[in-house]
Amino acid sequence: MKKRVLNVGGNSKKILLPNQYDGYEQMLLDIDAAQAPDVVCDAREMAARLAPAAYDAVYCSHNNIEHYYPHDVPKVLAGFLHVLKEPGFAQVIVPDIEDVMRTCIARGLALEDTLYESNAGPITVHDVIYGFGSEIERSGSDFFAHKTGFTPRSLEAALLKAGFSKVYIETWEFAVYAMAFKGVPDPATIASFELAGVPA
Repeated sequence: MKKRVLNVGGNSKKILLPNQYDGYEQMLLDIDAAQAPDVVCDAREMAARLAPAAYDAVYCSHNNIEHYYPHDVPKVLAGFLHVLKEPGFAQVIVPDIEDVMRTCIARGLALEDTLYESNAGPITVHDVIYGFGSEIERSGSDFFAHKTGFTPRSLEAALLKAGFSKVYIETWEFAVYAMAFKGVPDPATIASFELAGVPA
């Protein structure tokens, strides 16, 4: 039976998932029905609206949990746990506010200054901390504003508090990457994602 991954807030299936998901059936969950997702749902309502233990993995890149207020983040993470089979995992990627602040101080950057260049053009400090201004203006929706900031420590703590049994954290430039497991981590998954701190 084919493994299934729920892509939460992925916006479009045209945006490819990492290579580790090759062979998975991707189901897209989004609040925007215009994107024609498989499931139209607010991520805070996953536990109430979606079947339990239906997915092998949850993928949640930029565009999701940082858009919720801190008091709503536990509801979103509870939804991830709810839909995961055991031993499933959630891959969560959020902006690393700690790295952004460190870089701003080191480079003497203001909010309006460019932090880095992306395929979409220059990304300012403000875009990373508060959400992409042009997207918020274009959509007319304040959902796209960032309402919660994360550091490696705070993301790990939130996932463990939500009930995930094992969390691996890595940081890349301006991003925190977490792999959070429901139950005992599968060695094949650990190997395929090349998680740090795990004996070969």
